[in-house]
Amino acid sequence: MGSLPAGAEAVVFDCDGLLVDTEACWTVAEAAIFAAHGHPFGPDQKALVIGRTVEAAGEAMAEYLGRPGAGAEIAAELLERVRKELAVGAAALPGAAELVRACRAAVPIAVASNSPRELLDTALWSAGLADCFTHSFAADEVRSPKPAPELYLTACEALGTTPKHSVAFEDSATGITAARAAGLYVAAVPSLPGADLDHDWLGTTLAEPELLDWARRLGIGTVR
Repeated sequence: MGSLPAGAEAVVFDCDGLLVDTEACWTVAEAAIFAAHGHPFGPDQKALVIGRTVEAAGEAMAEYLGRPGAGAEIAAELLERVRKELAVGAAALPGAAELVRACRAAVPIAVASNSPRELLDTALWSAGLADCFTHSFAADEVRSPKPAPELYLTACEALGTTPKHSVAFEDSATGITAARAAGLYVAAVPSLPGADLDHDWLGTTLAEPELLDWARRLGIGTVR
């Protein structure tokens, strides 16, 4: 399909904003912090933090809000606010469950997330996807999370394949930078409308029929 390899041997998914509708939780939390400092929160501000770790988002927000040195404090507040929002629940995004299951039936799959383990597990469980993944990797489990390639390299190693034979599904520039640095193909479904993202395949939703058709053809003709 398009520029995604029919012979892909593994698929690695981002979580937030790609599989699970958690970006709404993050946006509520981020907007509250901006508002507390007298700043509006719109697409430009969201672009500063989307796809980043909690720590990196805290640093970016501190710089934007004119509070140098307050990154750790803001990150702690952000984590607590997101924790509360996510406790209410977050649904799987359209097509996510079907695509994950189709890929899993054919090739090894994993999640590589820039969220800490606590939030990653909560998101996957809330969306009913936790049982779909034997392998998942969180930002606080590697030395250098996205945009560094370590999460993707770790995932590919655990899945027993090489990055050049793997596909990453991402929604942000931060994640795509990590996937590219690791050497994976990239399928992009931007969570920020109009975002200009590097990609081998670009779509507006995981529910696009051609994507599910591609997933169902994975593994055909190979011995596993």
